[in-house]
Amino acid sequence: MSFFPFRVKFAAIGPVAALVFAPALLAPTATSAMSDREPTKVTSASAHKPEPTYKISVGLDGDVFPVFANYASMQAPQQREWGTVAVTITNSTDAPVRNRIAVKISGWSDQEIQIAEMAAGQVRTFKFAPTFLPRLYQNHEISAATAMVEISDMGGRSVYQATMPVRLRSVDDMYWGTKFKYAPFIASWVTPHESQIEQILSLAKESAPSRRLPGYESWKDAAQQEKSTQIQAKSIYDAVKQHGVSYVKSSVTFGGSADVSQRIRMPRESLMQNSANCIDGAVTFASLFENLGMDPIVMLVPGHAFVGVRVAQGSPRYLFIDVAQVARMNFDAAVRSAEATLGKFQDSEITRIPIDQARGAGIYPMPF
Repeated sequence: MSFFPFRVKFAAIGPVAALVFAPALLAPTATSAMSDREPTKVTSASAHKPEPTYKISVGLDGDVFPVFANYASMQAPQQREWGTVAVTITNSTDAPVRNRIAVKISGWSDQEIQIAEMAAGQVRTFKFAPTFLPRLYQNHEISAATAMVEISDMGGRSVYQATMPVRLRSVDDMYWGTKFKYAPFIASWVTPHESQIEQILSLAKESAPSRRLPGYESWKDAAQQEKSTQIQAKSIYDAVKQHGVSYVKSSVTFGGSADVSQRIRMPRESLMQNSANCIDGAVTFASLFENLGMDPIVMLVPGHAFVGVRVAQGSPRYLFIDVAQVARMNFDAAVRSAEATLGKFQDSEITRIPIDQARGAGIYPMPF
């Protein structure tokens, strides 16, 4: 089976919310909301003299998803394909323009500053992804906020100011996009270093041979590693079962793009509440495997999700588990359930997200 074609470079970035078509956070497949409102332009220049114009766009139809904001904030501005806020400058004058642009989400983020240098007649879009404060990653409902943009010349004279309304989505909200285009970002829910993950592994090792969970051991051959992976996966599955996790759907989310977004619990929530649906369970088990230095994979099929773990270092084969059945089935039955269900789908119907590939593309665990 071929893996999900993983790409981090999003080439077809389009408009986002509010004032203009401009690249910003996650608008490649969404319909943009337009507005006739223009922010107040602060200038003393003559109306007869051509002046630069400024346009602002924010989020996906005004929605900012923490998972994408976090990813973009870790990219250098010149490397970003999109940002949380985009500022498009049209220099319709016959001289170069040099501006200082400052952007922040008031009360929620740091301020990011970029210097915009524009040749005469040039149009450029500057992408901003200010680092959000911890409160964003503790927010579990849609919250209203304000994006503030201040532009000045290099002498400190204000030339443009604007504020834009923003809806900050819950940290639990995943935007899948059309045909699961952004599925690789589910790797942000794989959080191997949380204390709840460590606690489950501590419980799991008690039932493991020699009370060890060694992950892969390179000195073993492939067959020995595969046997060890099977034993460790069973110990982890049994520990989660003993912990008391059972199935609770709880996937509803609010706001726009409801048909291509979903609430997904972080592993710490699933383990604290002993509640998980299939995708919640998949990211929880993926976190447990990644903590041990193993290679997990999340598998999506219509209506369901599974977790897998590479059976040996460098192996193309995975051990798949139907973790949604943890309260109802033993480990062997959950493995058979995963194999049987995956076998019913065509290769083209399965979306595969190898977590090691996501990490290599710069998609890291969500802050907690």
